[in-house]
Amino acid sequence: MLRISLVEALDQAVTIRLEGQVRGPWVDELRQSCEQWLAKGSALHLDLSDVSFIDMDGVALCRGLRDRKVRILHCSPFVAEQLKS
Repeated sequence: MLRISLVEALDQAVTIRLEGQVRGPWVDELRQSCEQWLAKGSALHLDLSDVSFIDMDGVALCRGLRDRKVRILHCSPFVAEQLKS
């Protein structure tokens, strides 16, 4: 299960906090949430401080978002290792 919460929406920057595991159907939910903000031209930050696991599809999504200038914040060492390219 993955909880996706809007933490901050300041001017043109939005921070989304994730809690749980980024896997399975939750990857598409996260993709849709991110695309919603990116389509508005918002700078997007993902707070991963409470993410315990990311599957391969989730890793691909996070790497793709990072390539699109989305900031990935507060990863655990395990998640940070998963996201290394």
